[in-house]
Amino acid sequence: MPASRSKSGTERALLNSILIFRDQGAGSPVAERPDLPRTVMFGARKMWPVGWEALGRWGEDVARIEPLAGGVANDVWSVRVNGHLAVGRLGTRSDADLAWETELLQYLDREGLTVPVPIPTMDGRLFAEGLVVMTYLDGGPPETQADWRRVAGMLRELHRLTQGWPQRPGWRSSTDLLHAETGTKIDLGAMPAEGVARCRAAWARFTGRLTCVVHGDPNPGNVRMTANRVALIDWDESHVDVPDLDLVLPGNAAGLDDGAYDIAAQASAAWEAAVCWDDEYAVKRLAEVRAV
Repeated sequence: MPASRSKSGTERALLNSILIFRDQGAGSPVAERPDLPRTVMFGARKMWPVGWEALGRWGEDVARIEPLAGGVANDVWSVRVNGHLAVGRLGTRSDADLAWETELLQYLDREGLTVPVPIPTMDGRLFAEGLVVMTYLDGGPPETQADWRRVAGMLRELHRLTQGWPQRPGWRSSTDLLHAETGTKIDLGAMPAEGVARCRAAWARFTGRLTCVVHGDPNPGNVRMTANRVALIDWDESHVDVPDLDLVLPGNAAGLDDGAYDIAAQASAAWEAAVCWDDEYAVKRLAEVRAV
C-alpha cells in the first residue's frame, strides 16, 4: 500500500464527523450535549477521543482513519501523519516500558531488520502520553512452509542481534517466573496452583540457556511478507527470554530437533496461559502443558 493516498470512504466519514467548537463555555454545543463522547479540544481545532489528543503532538496534518485488528491490550488505528499512512497505538504502558520498545525498534531498523519504526513527535519524542506512532508496513501473512522458514530466519537474526539486551522494565522472563510471582501482565497468584506447578516445570527446562530479545507473539497476524522481505509488527509482547520461545512455528519451520521442539512448545504454551490468564484461550493453552 502506498505511503500517501487519497482519502478512503472510511477516512472521509471520520474526518466529516470531527466537530469544531469555538465556544467551550456554558451554553456551548458541548455543554448542552452530555451524550457526546468525552473529548479534549484545542480551541477551534479537531476534537479527539480522550487519549488520542496526543496525536496533535505529531503536527497539524494528522488524522485517525480506522481501527486495526489485533489491538487487544491497546487501541490501534491507522493514522495519517503529514500525508503518509502510519499506525498509532495508544495504551497504558509506562514511559520506561515504551522507551525500551521504541529504542529496540530503532536499533533493529538500523541493523537491517524490517520493523515498524517510531515516528518522532514535532519535538523529537518517540512517544507521548502512551501513544506511539509507527511506520505502516504492508504485506500478507506467511502461507507456505518456505514463508515460515523465512520468518524463522528473521527471528534468529533478531535473537543474534540482541544477546545480552537488558530486560524490558517490569517484565520477567520465563525462567524468572520459577521464583517470581508477577511480571507485567502475568500474575501467577491468579492461576490454579496445580497449573502454576506445570508451567514452572515447563519453564525449568530452559534453565541455564542464553537469553535475548524475543518478539513474543510471532503469529501469522503479526507477520507482513512480500517477495523481498519479512516484517514483524506488534512488538507489545517483546521482552528478554530464551529464544526458543519464538521458534515454535508451523511445521517446525525453525528446524528444532524433536527434544528441543517439545521443550519450546511446552514452555510457549505455559507462557501464553500465564500472560493471558484467565480467558478461554489461556485455559486451552494451560491444558496443553503436561506435568513433567
